Amino acid sequence: MLEQRETRTINGVTLALMQGNIVEVEADAIVNAANSALAGGGGVDGAIHRAGGPQIMEECRKIGGCPTGSAVVTTAGRLRAKYVFHAVGPIYGVDRDAPRLLASAYQRCLDLAEQYGLQSIAFPSLSTGAYGYPLDEAAPIALRTIIAHVQKPTSLKRVMLVLYGEEAYRAYARALAALLPAQQ
Repeated sequence: MLEQRETRTINGVTLALMQGNIVEVEADAIVNAANSALAGGGGVDGAIHRAGGPQIMEECRKIGGCPTGSAVVTTAGRLRAKYVFHAVGPIYGVDRDAPRLLASAYQRCLDLAEQYGLQSIAFPSLSTGAYGYPLDEAAPIALRTIIAHVQKPTSLKRVMLVLYGEEAYRAYARALAALLPAQQ
C-alpha cells in the first residue's frame, strides 16, 4: 500500500515522499533502478519487470545496455505509467566519483521527463539496495538534484520518491527536512 507522508511545493511542483511499492504508483514515468546490462534483477528492478510484463524486457534487450550515471526509456507494459526510465546508479565503493554518477542518473531521468513533456515522475532510491550506497549519503544527493531541477522552468507538476521500507523513508525525510524545512 502506498502512503504519501511528506510534501513540499517548489516553483509550483509538488515533491512528495511516499512509502510503498513503486509498481503501485500512477505516473507518466516510473524510474527503475537498473543494472548497466538492462538484464533485470532483484529489488526494484525485479518488481518492475514482474509487474510490467515481458514487453519491458523485450525493449531492454533491443537497447542492449546503459552506462552508469545515465538512463534509457522503454514502455511501461502493464504498469500504471506511460514509460519506464531505466537509470543506472553507481556501485558504492566500486565506481569512482559515485556522488557525481548518482546525481547524473537522477538528472538524466529528469532530462528525459522534459524531453517527453511529462508531468509526473516516480523515483525509487537509486543505488541504495544491492549497489550498497548508504541511504544517508544517497538521499541528499537525490533530493538536491531534484530540487535544483524543479527550481527552473519544467513540464513536471509532481515528482515522487517512492521509498521501500521505514529506514529508507526516514533517511529521505531527514534529508528533506534539512534541505527544505516544512513551512509552519
